[in-house]
Amino acid sequence: MSTESMITNRTIGSLKPGDSAHIEHRVSVGDMRSVTAFASDASAQRVDRVLASDPDFRAALAQGGVAVTLLVSLIATRFPGPGTRLKTLALDFPGVLKQGDLAVAEVTVASMDEEAHEVQLDCRCRREDGQAIVSGRISVVAPDTPISRPFGRPVAMESGQPPDRFEQIEERAREKGPIRMAVVNPVDAPSIEGAISSARAGLIDPVLFGSEREMHAAAKEARVDLSDIEIHDTPDPEDAAKAAARLAADGGCDALMKGSLHTDILLRALLDIDELRTARRLSHVFVEDVPGYPRLLLVSDGAVNISPDLETLRDIVRNAIDLAHAMGIEHPKVALLSAVETVTDDIPSTTAADAIREMAERGDITGADVDGPLAMDNAVFEEAARIKGITSPVAGQADILIAPDLEAGNILAKSLDYLAGAEAAGIVLGARIPIALTSRADSARERRASAAFAALVAARGA
Repeated sequence: MSTESMITNRTIGSLKPGDSAHIEHRVSVGDMRSVTAFASDASAQRVDRVLASDPDFRAALAQGGVAVTLLVSLIATRFPGPGTRLKTLALDFPGVLKQGDLAVAEVTVASMDEEAHEVQLDCRCRREDGQAIVSGRISVVAPDTPISRPFGRPVAMESGQPPDRFEQIEERAREKGPIRMAVVNPVDAPSIEGAISSARAGLIDPVLFGSEREMHAAAKEARVDLSDIEIHDTPDPEDAAKAAARLAADGGCDALMKGSLHTDILLRALLDIDELRTARRLSHVFVEDVPGYPRLLLVSDGAVNISPDLETLRDIVRNAIDLAHAMGIEHPKVALLSAVETVTDDIPSTTAADAIREMAERGDITGADVDGPLAMDNAVFEEAARIKGITSPVAGQADILIAPDLEAGNILAKSLDYLAGAEAAGIVLGARIPIALTSRADSARERRASAAFAALVAARGA
């Protein structure tokens, strides 16, 4: 088992002056969102959008909220680690930390009082270029009981708050038990880490298809252990996809996960096997956890169908509804997006949306409220719908956004990710088994969420 999957500490008896440790972290949109939300709550909602975007305000939060938290996190979780108690902090703030900067937190034992278990730590948080952000000294009481155990389930730590929405989905999937998932060509660090992280979280029992040499190299880079993982050495990505699809067709796995290969290679291998096809078209759903929106938001189709006709749009809607049901949304609200809310021949997406709405009215699409055409603001913002006089069970409350084509769906999803700070999972539906379809830029957490959604669909019956 790798050291990264262990919880350990340094007791007072194992420390000596000069001992040190460090961690690195790149300041993300999510970091700034978290400290801004905390500042707003703590100051009785005194943080509005103007203040939140002020560079000096953001720099202060990054210094005090991110840099100091990074130092305290290093002390509390690694050095000395669990069992440590803080006594005093004396810190200076000589530099500025911004979103996107790589922060390096370092602590070094300066002196010790073994009888009192007190340790004086010289502390420094610096940017990658060496500029100091925070420096000073933190006094702690070091633990006297050694701890060394495997890392367990990740949990939400917000005091008094329920687990975040992706974590709730993971917990729901864990309750149904891990599914057997074929992971195709996980030959880079992010994809192998995503697969093993999903396994450690109790979501999947992974079977890896790809170059064994490259997968072990990726595992070494990601600091994960493959010793107990089933591996099929298939160096060619196309052969790996075919082998994984055949395993699925033979009942050897419940779902697939995309690793480091082109999506069309994976989907072609799946569609070439009759046993894995259904009467429906394949379609992709982004599941977005958008800050400020009260529920998870499903966006489809931004990855598979380029210019869907009416029959394909119908299947895109049906597949998204099925995913919502698997997530526990009993009667989701589906918004068919366009640029305007009125039907006009000048904008073909409005006539397509109107046709899909009529299909739902006559029972061709069931299990959801379906309305359109709706512009984006009217789909997700009730006040906008009210101002425009739109009366609809969907308007302002959408669970599912159906884009008119792949370009619109992809741009919408990526805009939520990179401009609104959303986290995203991805899944392909419409085959006999679900496919967790991840992006090269996805974090291990997002890949784990994709596995969780696939597990829920597989448990329900893809």
